[in-house]
Amino acid sequence: MAREVIQADGAPAAIGPYSQAVAVSAGKLVFLSGQIPLDPKTGQLVEGDIQAQTERVMKNLEAVLQKAGGSFASVVRCGIFLTDLNDFAKVNEVYARSFPANPPARATVQVSALPKGAKVEIDAIAVI
Repeated sequence: MAREVIQADGAPAAIGPYSQAVAVSAGKLVFLSGQIPLDPKTGQLVEGDIQAQTERVMKNLEAVLQKAGGSFASVVRCGIFLTDLNDFAKVNEVYARSFPANPPARATVQVSALPKGAKVEIDAIAVI
């Protein structure tokens, strides 16, 4: 199996033992690691509410997708992790802008905490 690690400068570097994304089978299937709302230039959590954090997460995911040769249209599944499920509707407002038609399969779960105190983390699987 061919395996390629994807590292996009437009998204923050991994803060643990994982890759931003891994492409397999000659780059056809890409597994994107969860992105939290880190500014890739500063490495710091963005300031603002859940919507601002979700916007940064989506920009980070988009940067990794583009580096892998895809786009949000390539995504077949996402996982959303929230520290407060009461933010579900606000996250959906931002998330939906990236998937205006035929959105991917998805799971959303509440977790007790996320790295660096983030309120949201999103991962994805894409077929490119």
